[in-house]
Amino acid sequence: MVKFLSKIKISLSGRILLIAFCVLIGCGPKTKPEDTESKSELPNILLVVLDDAGWNDVGYNGSEIHTPHIDELAKNGLQLNRFYVAPTCSPTRAALLTGMPASRLGILAPISGKSEKTLPDSIITLPAQLKTIGYQTALFGKWHLGLQPANGPSAYGFDYSYGFLHGQIDQYSHEYKNGDPSWHRNGEFISEEGHATDLIGKETRKWFRYERDSLKPFFAQVAYSAPHFPLQEPKEWVESYAEIENNSRRDFAAAMSHVDDDMGKLLAELKAMGLSENTLIIFMSDNGGMENWYPEEQYQGKHGPNDVLGDNTPLRNWKSSNYEGGIRVPAIIYLKGKFKAGVSNEFISVTDLMPSILEMVNANIPSNVEGAAIFDDLVNGAQLKNEIYIRGHKQQSLIKASWKLVRTPGQGNRSVEFELFHIENDPEESKNLSDMMPDRVSELKKLMAIHMNRDQL
Repeated sequence: MVKFLSKIKISLSGRILLIAFCVLIGCGPKTKPEDTESKSELPNILLVVLDDAGWNDVGYNGSEIHTPHIDELAKNGLQLNRFYVAPTCSPTRAALLTGMPASRLGILAPISGKSEKTLPDSIITLPAQLKTIGYQTALFGKWHLGLQPANGPSAYGFDYSYGFLHGQIDQYSHEYKNGDPSWHRNGEFISEEGHATDLIGKETRKWFRYERDSLKPFFAQVAYSAPHFPLQEPKEWVESYAEIENNSRRDFAAAMSHVDDDMGKLLAELKAMGLSENTLIIFMSDNGGMENWYPEEQYQGKHGPNDVLGDNTPLRNWKSSNYEGGIRVPAIIYLKGKFKAGVSNEFISVTDLMPSILEMVNANIPSNVEGAAIFDDLVNGAQLKNEIYIRGHKQQSLIKASWKLVRTPGQGNRSVEFELFHIENDPEESKNLSDMMPDRVSELKKLMAIHMNRDQL
């Protein structure tokens, strides 16, 4: 009997040791990737950027254009009612990825083959910094910060890239306006059939489900070509706006609804994969709407002209301008359990996104970043103390509190170089107060001069 009991004891001891050994070498049940993913403390990040969408080109701002998916995001998220970008695309995208005004890098206008300045090789970007804490990064769609694969997305922190390098493309041939190749996957030029909006969305959804590492949080920047010209929308989208008499505006509206539909598919895919509750979603336009387009010999004369494009009502002026219509754009942020649905009237710059995201995920913020980490302040309802400096290729502006100084260098018979507006009381910028408030003008001119002296020009 004693020998029998001792055998049982030895057997139990052996089993305990075996179980312990299996735990150490991983013999136990495997954790499914989706289980690990749903428990990740770091949020995924989806950044959606439209191209030339104006203030009044989204439904939630009162537009006649149907954008139900953007409107739903606005309903559930935090609308950034005073969100400022550069007046053109490349400078906004540079500021977004570096956290500093693009003029610090010498980028004032859309990058072309004649541009002397692109992103410096040594610059620390948002995706590169996110990679240091384990994020997987991808860019889909428009790059426009370098026109060759050597200075494309992979050189600045993106693990995966797909889309086009230039500022605009034919929506079906995917070539630049002079015929240069632009469509690529990971720096290799490719040829594909399909509308750019559909292809960008399809590639993004495929990457979500099949290509990325599901054990890592992701940062995905989805930069659509829409609603930028040339406008080449499928018949079904155009026909849905029969009530719009102007053909150009009808095509523009179709492009907006088309891209809204594709954005809806992205959000539905996140939800189907169980990722929507742990994904920070940021929606924005890269600059205000453009008034019109007269292409002349671009695209071999196949497209345009367009006498009416975007709508920035009630804001003043258009893309390329530092008046509100060029630099104040629709923007929304959403993260379940983080931001309360509603509207923020704080003055926010695109340069604030990089430090805000990095602070939220406990990543180091590079010392040269000038934007402010504002997410916690938005959550707590604190008043921001932003000073927003924007230098375009035609004008400069500086916003402090509700005051805005606009400088337009001497052009022709123009007699007024500096204009002062109280943009909270006068968002249309209809009343120049510079003659009535010379002390305020002097104060803002001094601040603007400090900023201009720091620009790398």
